[in-house]
Amino acid sequence: MKKDVIVIGGGAAGLFCALTAGKRGRAVLVIEHAEKIGKKILISGGGRCNFTNLHTAPENFICRNPNFHKSALARFTPFDFIELVRKHKIAYHEKKLGQLFCDDSSQQIVRLLLEECRRARAEIRVNCKIQSVEKTSQTFVVETNQGRFESESLVVATGGLSIPQMGATDFGHRLARQFGLKIVQPKPALVPFTLAENDRRVFSPISGISVDAVVSLRDQQFRENLLVTHQGLSGPAILQISSYWNSGEAIEIDLLPDGSAEELLGSERDSLKELKTLLGQHWPQRFAQAWTQIQAGSKPLRQYSNKELFAIAESIHRWRITPNGTEGFRKAEVTAGGVDTDELSSKTMESRRVPGLHFIGEVVDVTGWLGGYNFQWAWASGHAAGQNV
Repeated sequence: MKKDVIVIGGGAAGLFCALTAGKRGRAVLVIEHAEKIGKKILISGGGRCNFTNLHTAPENFICRNPNFHKSALARFTPFDFIELVRKHKIAYHEKKLGQLFCDDSSQQIVRLLLEECRRARAEIRVNCKIQSVEKTSQTFVVETNQGRFESESLVVATGGLSIPQMGATDFGHRLARQFGLKIVQPKPALVPFTLAENDRRVFSPISGISVDAVVSLRDQQFRENLLVTHQGLSGPAILQISSYWNSGEAIEIDLLPDGSAEELLGSERDSLKELKTLLGQHWPQRFAQAWTQIQAGSKPLRQYSNKELFAIAESIHRWRITPNGTEGFRKAEVTAGGVDTDELSSKTMESRRVPGLHFIGEVVDVTGWLGGYNFQWAWASGHAAGQNV
């Protein structure tokens, strides 16, 4: 079977590329190895799909080349996707910080993509396992368990390594290497941290407790909830900073972002009140008890020296903790790293080495923040490739 375009991967980026190319009159085939398309879309946003973010800007993405993603994002904006959502009469709401969710279900976004692909006459094959991909002088040849397919253009939209239990593999990275493209070492991103045994022993019993915090690493900082888990720390603030974290680095956490710990402790300087009791008025009590156990113990405030109180105040605003790792790709929402953007055209997502070969979405070294940014990258990069294949 011959097509103009073959898209490998039936996720957000792949489907959006297919419908965009199909609307231009291109004959498109989408190949998906799983039994159904859009599996990660369906579980996203707690089942309601955080399909974009109103505040999308280049600064919300991590990429070795900070300019690469600007072109695609500028040419397909959140408001372009919102227009499509409205066209399909999907009710949505802003949850916080520009994050848009379906009122009903993620299934609505999958139906939107399927309907647009149907209108664009893009063919979709599921349970289609690729055995080999080769390039002749004129075409790409894809051998599968459902037959042999040829196309002028080949788009790789296979995603990253995150959530392997949903079928994620390194196929896209292997294909890039097959054609001589460089890969930025993939790593888990938007992922919970694990803590050293001593810290975990103290915090594990209070798993599920969250605290408002500012989490910082180098020149990045995020203010959202921090969540204690059985293994360590999670929650939006931790997931955000994890994308910037490298093994062995300490993160800093401000546990009283709207107040002054020095003033708080000073106001109870001569009190018989214990430190954990005072902090428990501002944090969940069990968190205050665990934190003081790790930091300074707890005794009546009048028994601390001024120097000790100053050190405690400092550690409340700048609690330094060194994770001993992350929970890995199994719990990562996305994959950082991937196909090196130096290998691709920022306008068309086409390989500079192999004409007709395009890479889009999470398989590329562009990683968005938590909050709908990665979906917007999927739509924008899929649109960029779909306009040019």
